[in-house]
Amino acid sequence: MSEEINKIVEATTIADVYRAAKQLEGVAKKTELIRSDYFSELSGCEVYLKPENLQHTGAFKLRGAYNRICQLTEDEKKKGVITASAGNHAQGVAFAAQKLGVKAVICMPATTPILKVEATRAYGAEVVLSGDSFDDAYAHSMKLQKERGLIYIHPFNDREVLLGQGTTALEIIDAVKDIDAILVPIGGGGFASGVALATKLVNPGVKVIGVEPENAACMKAARKAKKIVTLDSADTVADGCAVKTAGDLTFAFCQKYLDSIITVSEMEIMSALLSLIEKHKLIAEGAGVLTLAALSKLPFKGKKVAAIVSGGNIDISTISALIDKALIARGRVFCFAVGLPDKPGQLLNVANILAGENANVIKLDHNQAKVTDSFKKVILEVTVETESHRHIDRIIRALNRGGYEVEKIY
Repeated sequence: MSEEINKIVEATTIADVYRAAKQLEGVAKKTELIRSDYFSELSGCEVYLKPENLQHTGAFKLRGAYNRICQLTEDEKKKGVITASAGNHAQGVAFAAQKLGVKAVICMPATTPILKVEATRAYGAEVVLSGDSFDDAYAHSMKLQKERGLIYIHPFNDREVLLGQGTTALEIIDAVKDIDAILVPIGGGGFASGVALATKLVNPGVKVIGVEPENAACMKAARKAKKIVTLDSADTVADGCAVKTAGDLTFAFCQKYLDSIITVSEMEIMSALLSLIEKHKLIAEGAGVLTLAALSKLPFKGKKVAAIVSGGNIDISTISALIDKALIARGRVFCFAVGLPDKPGQLLNVANILAGENANVIKLDHNQAKVTDSFKKVILEVTVETESHRHIDRIIRALNRGGYEVEKIY
């Protein structure tokens, strides 16, 4: 850790966070906490959701972007700004730049969901698509920054950006003054840095726990190595946190202020997304529900916990695919195949068995072209809505008793 970074960390005070909060008055929504009976029961704690998915631009990112651009001189504002982002920081910068009358260029990975690309353009920014990951887009943005003389607005590794993100913690502490812990997602570490800094400087007794996808845990790897490391890959449904390398500044802040990190699996992320939709009727993206996925892994019970739902920018096709996978993982959808004698009444027999087990058929493919090794048999593929994995087991046993051999497809 460099001496310069150490000086920045040590010189940053709670007054800096309050200055950012003042700057954001009338710009960022103060999203109101939602007490969650469902997630409280799941975790054994009293859980409050901080729904930054309901923020302007659909995510917390505008807080840091606006605070950073506000600090520019008039000459710097005339030059314009540039950044790289997987989506939410892009919209935050574009929103802030539009509000402040500044030209913005945004570099995004070519794999960014189209919803985020179009939303960024809608705020008047110039969007440049480059590479397959944040790191690729970042490299291209640095090239353009030098060529055009633009001011760089880093998505996380910037003091003014993380101070803006830290205003989220002030709102949580103000809303629930006896809060015991705050869960915050980690991509490059800017959000976690700001939230941890603000929380600890207001009330050192509040635990701040970062949450990362298992497939993109760059901050956890850095803390373990006690230095910045670069992951081989960052392939996760939480695309907003798909960062291979944590920032050196954010690493320093997290080392000083963050209590611990929990990692969550891809299936846990998808399951949390489904629960948020079903129980609270709220839409979030993969990165947005990291904290919810971590609630069942908390190392304590009976505490008041705030879980930040960081963003909700997700396209319909992606959310549909994630919900389908989560339903399958929970045993709520069951697809199977059985071989049937090619004679009348067999389809009805299978339907009666399924009805007897309260399985609702949602898709059926009875095609004589799909023959088995026996000329006199056809394959029937059925998809049914189910209650649980136990329910699926009961259905399989009932079909077996009826003389059908079941092949589970998913």
